[in-house]
Amino acid sequence: MIFELGELFCGPGGLACGAKMAKVENSEYGIIHKWANDYDKDTCDTYTYNICPDNPESVICQDVRKLDIDSLEAIDCLAFGFPCNDFSVVGEQKGFDGKYGPLYTYGVKVLKKHKPKWFLAENVGGLRSANDGAAFKKILKDLKNSGYRLYPHLYKFEEYGIPQARHRVIIVGIRKDLKCKFKVPSPEPYMNIDNTCKRALEVPPIPLNASNNELTRQSAIVTERLRHIKPGENAFTANLPEHLQLNVKGAKISQIYKRLDPTKPAYTVTGSGGGGTHIYHYSEPRALTNRERARLQTFPDNYVFMGSKESVRRQIGMAVPAKGAKIIFEAILRTFAGIEYKSVPCNVNE
Repeated sequence: MIFELGELFCGPGGLACGAKMAKVENSEYGIIHKWANDYDKDTCDTYTYNICPDNPESVICQDVRKLDIDSLEAIDCLAFGFPCNDFSVVGEQKGFDGKYGPLYTYGVKVLKKHKPKWFLAENVGGLRSANDGAAFKKILKDLKNSGYRLYPHLYKFEEYGIPQARHRVIIVGIRKDLKCKFKVPSPEPYMNIDNTCKRALEVPPIPLNASNNELTRQSAIVTERLRHIKPGENAFTANLPEHLQLNVKGAKISQIYKRLDPTKPAYTVTGSGGGGTHIYHYSEPRALTNRERARLQTFPDNYVFMGSKESVRRQIGMAVPAKGAKIIFEAILRTFAGIEYKSVPCNVNE
């Protein structure tokens, strides 16, 4: 069985890339793109170029609040990484009071209208505590009332061989009239994978002609500062000469001018922030290139990102790690194919 996938808030295609790669042994189960929606043109161009170059009209570049949901084609499954800005612990945590908090309701509308067999919804770990936990309960209630059994879980992607510490709440839903019961894939098969950032960036070497691999311009003082920061240190834990110290009052964010530790997965790749938040190389006094950041997000080297350097940086930081998505999609496919796999209990209560 081939499931036709619709996506809201599709981003540059981390979920779609994982879905395309998802395969199940001795079965014809798979996932193909049907339609996708996002509001940002560069993001939509990236998605179209890599996921559906022969069907550009299937990517609807429009604010979801103006999207005609009734006109969308029928789908077998839905994926939506609804915007996390108002639920992120890095942001102001406005939850439902913010601009982006209520956008998950458009996913609910698609579920009620098209009744796909299953869905995958993704958001930051901070979702569970937004609005003192009330936001998460409301979201789960609305998804369940759309006619689905829910399987929410906090995935720590570094436990699944991904070279980045990235924690995301992912809710898999299966339509209540179907007998399939999803189980969270166990991280055990991935325990022996070398998921250090050093291996991710160096093995194999990034091709010389790889796209999105331009160096970031940085001032001489930033380069000098980085020379004094050891791998794993940041601007506040390093022993910096006085003229290189940051004059910051209040919160001292641990990722400011933080250099990667080559013996560990990278810290979380983000899409926003100014100087000091670009992620810094472990052996060279510089910020990572966008292609290196894409490696940490497990996009293939031939995945081309469209737009300016800053636009590409934002797209990569907002995406779901492609190989992490692949693991979860393969678990869903095995569920429908009736194939057993190692699993762990859901660690998030409904």
